[in-house]
Amino acid sequence: MFISTTDIRVRYGETDQMGYLYYGNYALYYEVGRAEAIRTLGFTYAELEKQGIIMPVAELNVKYLRPAYYDDLITVKTILKELPVSHKIQFHSELYNEKGELLNIGVTTLVFLHADTKTKYGMPPVMMERLAPFFEK
Repeated sequence: MFISTTDIRVRYGETDQMGYLYYGNYALYYEVGRAEAIRTLGFTYAELEKQGIIMPVAELNVKYLRPAYYDDLITVKTILKELPVSHKIQFHSELYNEKGELLNIGVTTLVFLHADTKTKYGMPPVMMERLAPFFEK
């Protein structure tokens, strides 16, 4: 299992009239977590795109448990529970407040595609190599 954590402070402009983190912004937090997780493996989305690989979101599922508030420091835990074996990769996201309370759970499925043809592309071999040690038993 691969796990990465990233801290994000809730900014005023991300909240709704009730002072809660606006529900639509949780997906942005997942994206920050994914980007930083990929960065810890030695990649960036920009580098993958330069190689002709794009990763659009194919599916997003969200469960709201507790609200996050303005100025809360949120820990985004990004988890790969399985080593991808096809053109799909599934990131599990958990958001925690400073008290360690679980606020939100999300599962985002992305697909690897050739940028020019938009056809399926398997996980880049070098990415597979860097993830494999996290899944050895």
